[in-house]
Amino acid sequence: MTETLKPILATIPLFDGMKPEHLDLIVGCAANVRFAPGEFAARQGEAADRFFIVRKGRLALQVHGPGRGEVTLLTVGDNEVLGWSWLVPPYKWHFDARALTDTRALALDGRCLRGKFESDHELGYEMMTRFVQLMTQRLEAASLQLIDLYGTNA
Repeated sequence: MTETLKPILATIPLFDGMKPEHLDLIVGCAANVRFAPGEFAARQGEAADRFFIVRKGRLALQVHGPGRGEVTLLTVGDNEVLGWSWLVPPYKWHFDARALTDTRALALDGRCLRGKFESDHELGYEMMTRFVQLMTQRLEAASLQLIDLYGTNA
């Protein structure tokens, strides 16, 4: 019997409450990946053809700061999502993503998913709604980090 990633996807918060038939479509775009500490999952400027859900480990979203080297903007861990550039043309990574620890993740193929969204608009709407919520949470967290970093000198 062939094993599927569907039971694993069903446990990920991003997919919580999703219709089983939609999970069936998404699982066809998913694959297991592994990154050693220091290995890049994505590089700024490269094609953003997938996003990641960390199963175990930690990935850092980083940018190169002139005179500062690599600056970590965000760290994601177990069951968290990294990447939404696969949703927005021109589908290029805006930052680097590097493994901080031995990391096992699911990679979801963006081109595959976008094709499924075209044929199943309900699935596309559902995923876009979930990613907009994720984006909002990340932007709110970033604004709090900026307040902590720079204070409220007004």
